[in-house]
Amino acid sequence: MNRVLFYCLFIAISMVANSQSTVISGSVNDDQTFQPLVAVTILLKDTTLQTQTDHLGEFVFDKHIPLGEHMLVISKSGYKTKYYPIIVNEGKTMNITDMVLTRDLDQTNDLFTITLNDDELNDDTSASDNVSGLLAASLDVFQRTVAFEFSSSFFRLRGLDSNNGSVLINGIEMNKMYNGRPQWSNWGGINDVLRNQELALGLAPSNYNFGGVMGSTHINVRASEARSGTRLTYSSSNRSYSNRLMIKHASGLLKHNWAYTFSFGRRWGHEGYQDGTLYSSNSFFTSVEKKIGKKQSLNLTAIYTPNKRGKSSPNTQEIYDLKDIKYNAYWGWQGGEKRNSRIKEVNEPIVMLNHYWRWNAKTLLNTNIGYQFGKMGNSRLDYNGTDLIDGMPQGGGSNPSPTYYQKLPSYFERNFPDNLEYAYQALKAFQNNGQIDWQAMYTANISNREQGGNAIYALYEDRVDDKQFTVNSILNSAINDHVLINASVNYKSLNSENYASVLDLLGASSYLDVDAFASNISDAQNDLLNPNRVVGENDIFKYHYNIFANEWNGFAQAQFSYSRFDFYISGCFSHTKYQREGFYKNGGFPDNSLGKGEALNFLGFGSKSGLTYKFSGKHVFNLNAGFLKRPPTIQNTFSNSRENHNVVPDIAEENTLSADASYIFRASRVKAKLTGYVTKMTNANEISFYFADGVGGDNAVFVQEILRGVDKNHFGTELGVEAQVTPTLKLKGVVAVGQFTYANNPNLLLTTEPDAEATAAGFVDGIKDFGETKLKNYRLATGPQSAYSVGFEYRDPNYWWFGATANFFSNIFLDVNPLTRSSNFSTDYDGNVFNDYDEDVAKTLLEQERFDDYMVVNLVGGKSWKLGKYYIGFFASINNVLDIIYKTGGFEQGRNANYRELRDDKALETPVFGAKYWYGRGATYFLNLNVSF
Repeated sequence: MNRVLFYCLFIAISMVANSQSTVISGSVNDDQTFQPLVAVTILLKDTTLQTQTDHLGEFVFDKHIPLGEHMLVISKSGYKTKYYPIIVNEGKTMNITDMVLTRDLDQTNDLFTITLNDDELNDDTSASDNVSGLLAASLDVFQRTVAFEFSSSFFRLRGLDSNNGSVLINGIEMNKMYNGRPQWSNWGGINDVLRNQELALGLAPSNYNFGGVMGSTHINVRASEARSGTRLTYSSSNRSYSNRLMIKHASGLLKHNWAYTFSFGRRWGHEGYQDGTLYSSNSFFTSVEKKIGKKQSLNLTAIYTPNKRGKSSPNTQEIYDLKDIKYNAYWGWQGGEKRNSRIKEVNEPIVMLNHYWRWNAKTLLNTNIGYQFGKMGNSRLDYNGTDLIDGMPQGGGSNPSPTYYQKLPSYFERNFPDNLEYAYQALKAFQNNGQIDWQAMYTANISNREQGGNAIYALYEDRVDDKQFTVNSILNSAINDHVLINASVNYKSLNSENYASVLDLLGASSYLDVDAFASNISDAQNDLLNPNRVVGENDIFKYHYNIFANEWNGFAQAQFSYSRFDFYISGCFSHTKYQREGFYKNGGFPDNSLGKGEALNFLGFGSKSGLTYKFSGKHVFNLNAGFLKRPPTIQNTFSNSRENHNVVPDIAEENTLSADASYIFRASRVKAKLTGYVTKMTNANEISFYFADGVGGDNAVFVQEILRGVDKNHFGTELGVEAQVTPTLKLKGVVAVGQFTYANNPNLLLTTEPDAEATAAGFVDGIKDFGETKLKNYRLATGPQSAYSVGFEYRDPNYWWFGATANFFSNIFLDVNPLTRSSNFSTDYDGNVFNDYDEDVAKTLLEQERFDDYMVVNLVGGKSWKLGKYYIGFFASINNVLDIIYKTGGFEQGRNANYRELRDDKALETPVFGAKYWYGRGATYFLNLNVSF
C-alpha cells in the first residue's frame, strides 16, 4: 500500500511540474546516415527565440514560449531548410525527436568555398596580409562578400591586420608569437575538415577566448563531430597552383564510441599567375576520438602540411611598362627550367591532445595540449662573397637582380643624358631577357674557385626553427537559462632558433663568413669567436640566435540572454616575456650580441562589453565597446635581433580602443545589416629595414628604421543587403567605406652599425634620432579603403546555379616613407636647411600617391547531381572576367631620403628610384569537382 501511494504521489507531482512549464524539445539527424547534426539552427518563426542543437543533435526551448500556432524553422549550411508547423499549449511538453535534414544539392558545390591561396592570405609583405580568411564560417552577406569578392584586391576588413584577430583549432590559438598573425599554410589543403567553424566578428563574444578587435574564429576538428562520409575533390586553377587533389573521410561515431577523420591532399604547379612562381604542397590530417563514458572524451589530432612556393617581386612602374604585370624578377633560366631564387618553405607539424569533460548538461571543461615544431625558410641570393687579401675581405660580385637600378634605362637616362644609346641598349637587354643569370654566377664562382678563392655568389635561406608548446583549459557553464559563463587560462612557450643557412654555393666549395662592407677586419666578423670562418653548403653562417617567449593569459566572460535583450561583459589579463640569446659575438656589437640579453616583461589586459536589443523578430540593435592593452610582437620589439640584443627604446604595451554599433533587419525575403565602427590604436611600434640614400646629406646607409609611439585611426561604415526576389533569384549589395590614417607624428629613430660611414651620416654609436616624422593624416596602406559590390545568385530547381558580382574599389594609397617626412628631408650635411629648399615643391614631392579606382567583375556557377548514395558537384569561377589591370598596393623606396635626391629623381620622365608596386591578377579561373558519399 505504501509503495502504491508513493507511485501515485510521484505521478501527481510530475503532472503538476509539467503543468507549470511549457517546453519544446527535439533532435535533428542526417537523413542518410542518421547521425546527430551539431549546430543546427532552430528558430521559432516571427519570434526572437532561437537556439542550436548540441553535440547529441538535441535542442530545447523552455522559457518565454508564446502559445498557439507557430512554425519551427530548421536550418544548417549544406542542408535544405525545413519548416515544421507546431501548436504550443500551455504547460505542455512538445518533444519532436529524430527530425531529419536532407543535404542540399544546390550547396554540394559550396558556392561560398574559400578559394583563396596562401599568397592572398599571408606573405612577407604587409600589402599581402589579409584577414579575409577569418570570415570563412559566416553566412552574413557582408562577410561573405569580403571573403570571396574583395580578398583578391587585398582588401582589409576595417583596415586592420590579421594580428588583430585570432584563429583557434580545437581551442588552441594558432597566431604566431613572432608577428601575431596566423600562418595559414600550416593548415592549407585540408579545407574539407575545417568546415565546422564558429566566428565571433569584431568585439562579439567568443566562448573560447577574449579575441581581438577583429574577433576570433574557432575551428572544430573533433572526429566525433565531423560529418560522416567520404569526399573526393579535384581542382584546377591558374592563380597560385595548377592542380589540387583532396580526399577526406570521416567515420562518424562507431561502436565502442570511437570516431576518426583523415584527409590527404596535394596542390602543385610549375607556376601560378606570376611568372616563375612554383607551388608544391602536401597535406596530411588525422583526428581520432574516444568517448569515455557519457561525460568525457579524448581527441588526438595531427596536422602536417609541408609546402613551398616561389615568391614574386614588387616592381617599379618602369619595369611593368617594359614587361607586364606577370613579370617576376626573382627567377632565371637554368638547364631549360625556371629557377626561382626566392622560395618560401614551411614545414611545421601540429599535434594536439584535447580532453572534453561534460560535468553535467550545462557545464563543459575543455583542456588542450598542443605542440608545434619544424622550420620556415626564405631563400635569397648573396653576392658579397669575398676572399681575404692582405688581411681584409675583398671581392664581391655585382647585384644579380635583373631590376637592379644600374641595369635599367632610367639610370642611363639620368647619368648619361647625352649618350642615350646606353639607355636604349639597357632597354633592349631587359626586354629580351630581364631575368636572373644563373649561369653567369656559376661561371664566376667556378673561376674563382679554380684560383683558390671562395664563392662570390651563394644561395642561402633565412631560417626559423620554432618549437611552441601550448596548454589551456576552457570552461563553458550555463548558470541558468539566462546566464552563460566562459573562462579560460592559457600558457604558451616558444623557443625560436633563427639563423642563415647555405643552400647552394653555385659551383664553389667555400664561403668566407664575414661582412664585406665593414671598415676593419674586427668589425667584419659575424662571429668574433670564429674569425674568418669558412663555411660550406648546409652550414650556419651570418647570424645565429634564439628568441625565448612565454605567455600566461586568462579571460572570463559572462553572457546574459533574455527575450528582448542580450548583453555580455568580458575581461582578460596576460603576462608576456621575451629574451634573446645570441650564439655569435658580432664584430659590430661585440659587447651586446653574445649570450642572453635582458628579459623583457609586458603586462596586458582588456575589457569589452556589448548589448543586443531585439525590438522584434525583424529589428535588432547591437552595440559593442572594448579596450585592449597588449604587448608588442617579437617582430616590433627587437630592433636588429640578427646582430644584437637592442630593443626599441622605452618600449611599452600597445593600446586599442574600439566600438561599433549595428542595426539588423531580418524578414522572410530581405536581410540587411548596417554597422558603424571606430578603432583607435596608440603607442605602437614599427620596425623596417632598408638601404637609405641621402641620410645626413649624401650618405648611403643600411638602416633599421624604428617608428615609436605610432597612433592610428580607423573608422567607417559597413552595409550588407540581400533580397530573395523570387524562390530562385537573390540580389545582394555590399558597401564598405572607411578612413584609415596616421593619427599623430610618431618619433623616428634610425640605427645601423657604428662605423665610419655611419659617423659621417651623423650617427652617434650607430643611432640617429630624427624626432617627429610628419605622418599625421597620411592614409594607411591597407588596400582599398572603400569597396562596393552588387550581384545576384540564381538557383534553378534542377540543381544548377549561377552568380555574378561587380565590385568597385577606391581610395587605395601608396605606403609612405617616414624618413622623407622627417627633418632629414630638408636638412643638409651641416645641419642647416638646404639653401635651395622650396616648400611648395617639397609639398608636391611629399603628396601621397592615390591609385586609380577600378571595377572587377566575377562569375561563378555550378551543377549538382545525386546518383544513388553519391553526391556530385561541379563549380567554376572566373575572377576579373574583364581582365582589368589595377594596382593593389606599393611602397616608396628609401633611396631618395632628402629633398634634393627626391626632387632630382622625380624630375625625370622615369624616376630611377620610383615607388614599387603590386598589381592584382588579370582574369583567373578556378574549377572544382567533388564527389561525396
